[in-house]
Amino acid sequence: MPDAAAVPPFRRSALAAFAILGIAGNSGCEDPGARPTTTIQAPDSADQVLEGFSHYVTNDGIRRSRVEADTAYFYEGTQVTNLANLKVTFYDLKGAESSTLTARRGVYRWQDGSMEANDNVVVVSPDGRRLATEQLGYDNASNQISTNRHFTFDRGEEHLEGNSFRSDPDFRNVVTDRPRGVAGDGMLLPGQGEP
Repeated sequence: MPDAAAVPPFRRSALAAFAILGIAGNSGCEDPGARPTTTIQAPDSADQVLEGFSHYVTNDGIRRSRVEADTAYFYEGTQVTNLANLKVTFYDLKGAESSTLTARRGVYRWQDGSMEANDNVVVVSPDGRRLATEQLGYDNASNQISTNRHFTFDRGEEHLEGNSFRSDPDFRNVVTDRPRGVAGDGMLLPGQGEP
């Protein structure tokens, strides 16, 4: 075996370099697996999740509604809360209950107190008037509920349907598009033939 001192320095350096490259090359051959290029936030990753949510909505110090939900998902960046199985109780200017809304889903916007209810939306007044639709919005500033979808409205023997409407939560001032239905005593609304 040759003496280490007899090996020329150039050859020793070359052997050391090849040994280092061989070790580095072998360790670099491992499959690191897939690496994500971006991070995507899951839709259910709310900043806060509350069960048994309840919140009063006011305007100029007057209580307008109470929003309740089985579950509330708060998103701080957008100031929006998604609600599951919600109930909204509306109040008149004297503080008396004027109607109650229920729906499977909803969205509450913290900036202005507006809301949107979706999926099996039903609004019932204390005297039995009933509104049903699939989507309903509430504007806190104007204290109005509205939809651009088909709706039905029943009060006693009266039945009204339409393509869209807007009203106060008390159902006192209702504006609708293409109303059709039966008024009290079975009388058809103007412009309709027999059912």
